[in-house]
Amino acid sequence: MKKGNSHVLKPFDNVNTDYIISGRYKFKISDMKELAKYLFEDISPGFYKKVRAGDYVVAGENFGCGSSREQAPWAIKEAGISAVLAKSFARIFFRNAFNIGLCVVQCDTSKIKDGDAIELDLDRETVINHSKKLKIKTMPIPGLMRRFLRDGGVVEHFRKHGDFKIGQ
Repeated sequence: MKKGNSHVLKPFDNVNTDYIISGRYKFKISDMKELAKYLFEDISPGFYKKVRAGDYVVAGENFGCGSSREQAPWAIKEAGISAVLAKSFARIFFRNAFNIGLCVVQCDTSKIKDGDAIELDLDRETVINHSKKLKIKTMPIPGLMRRFLRDGGVVEHFRKHGDFKIGQ
């Protein structure tokens, strides 16, 4: 993946899907590119204007808790975020992210500060913090889920391959 800047969220833990995209927007806006403009609006006003394609969202425990709506990972993906790095993810958010092709990676995020230049190396299961000159080990991502990411999500994977076989 490419190098980008980190955007460390506050609150750090338990960032729910309503913090990702507030209910006042997610039910009124169906265009995901438009919805992305309101990403993290309640906890980081103007977030969308700060983020650049290739940047990373960084959080603590239980990222994406709350509702199971796919607008939350879609809005993050449409904002151009390379990946969400967190200590842990809510199960439904984690699955929804892979379903739509948004990379989410579990790792110790405590040594990543806001604005650090970081890079994710999925093959080496490492986050490289260029600002601090350190490497952070990530949890491995299973083969089929890596295929989903490469193909742009479950639907795109199925369109491309016609099934869910790993060994193709």
